[in-house]
Amino acid sequence: MAKIRIQPLGENVLVKLELQEKKTASGLFLPETASGDREQQGTVVSVGSAKDIPVKKGDTVIFKRYGASEELKINGMNHMLLNYKDILATVVSS
Repeated sequence: MAKIRIQPLGENVLVKLELQEKKTASGLFLPETASGDREQQGTVVSVGSAKDIPVKKGDTVIFKRYGASEELKINGMNHMLLNYKDILATVVSS
């Protein structure tokens, strides 16, 4: 089967979600479905055609948890399609 490629339009950004392992105080790891919280960090896969989008492919970003977005499953991986204005920050390694 061919891989699907999504190109966002306008001010939209496609972000691949990074699933965060959740660990209890006693050391147990919880599956992603246990908490019910949506992930809010991911890696930018592609950006729309608007000129003022401040992120680029490969950036790790933190976005609004409940902003106007669309959850997608692309090639077996979880993604979010969201407006770039819902991105709160980029993650910078030092």
